Amino acid sequence: MKFLSRLNRPWLHFIVLGSLLFYLQGVLFPEPKPVIGPLGEARLEALQQQWFASTGRLPKDEQMARMVAAELDRDMLFQRAIELELHLYDTVVYQRLLRNMRFLQLAEGKTDQELYEQALEMRLHLGDEVVKRRLIQVMEQLLLAANPPRPITEEALAAEFDKRKDELRRPPRYSIEHLYFNREREAEVESVIAAIQAQGLDATEAREFSSPFLPGYRFTRQSPDQLARHFGSAFVENLRATDPQPGTWRGPVRSTYGVHYVWVEDVEPSRDATLEEVRGLLQRDLESRERTRALRESIDAMRENYEVIK
Repeated sequence: MKFLSRLNRPWLHFIVLGSLLFYLQGVLFPEPKPVIGPLGEARLEALQQQWFASTGRLPKDEQMARMVAAELDRDMLFQRAIELELHLYDTVVYQRLLRNMRFLQLAEGKTDQELYEQALEMRLHLGDEVVKRRLIQVMEQLLLAANPPRPITEEALAAEFDKRKDELRRPPRYSIEHLYFNREREAEVESVIAAIQAQGLDATEAREFSSPFLPGYRFTRQSPDQLARHFGSAFVENLRATDPQPGTWRGPVRSTYGVHYVWVEDVEPSRDATLEEVRGLLQRDLESRERTRALRESIDAMRENYEVIK
């Protein structure tokens, strides 16, 4: 009874009732979430132009939707960085704002700190794309620190290796020497070939018949892609069509530049890669994929605290 009598105090009733009302206010009338978006017409047009510049065509609806979603995520990360006042502690932002102030010719008679404070008062940090990119980068680092990517296990590496075995197959390698005949000398090709065969000349001895070829005459252990960079893809296709065998002449083989007579020194056939050969590549790909997943999870969770308008 003594305990109950102590509860019968007006001031205690006031505290309990006030606390209850404060709680109900938060539940029934929550603070509005910060609003992100929608993107303005100018930004939507800029996204379309970026896509067109890189692909040569306008984006489809689903492609445009993905770009808009990514841009809104960037805005959200930037907004969160400003809320956390990350711009006040970053040297990159500091130097960028000083540079902007000097560009605006507002630096005369002011110290760096005064310039920086004036730039903040002018809210220059809110409209600078370099500052925005930097703060987004810092926010991503903070999110990954809070939700780090999972380490890549040997089991994951082995599974990725098995899944991509065909893609990772090692291409054939060709070791060749060649004689080059530019277009003005194509009529000589057959007679030169006949002379080489009659005299049994090797590639070095026969080089005197060649026109100058800037990339060189001898190519060792070259993949088809590497040969294509020197001769063009047509040369690679035409050389393969001759069924090149080690220790034989092949040709004439036409390329982008003219005609070639090719000595095949060695051919290493295509083969499956070993895990150790591609371990570094797989490790980097899986780490990038895991980083993207972890960052996506964090951004999705952050989105719950904002009202995103597309």
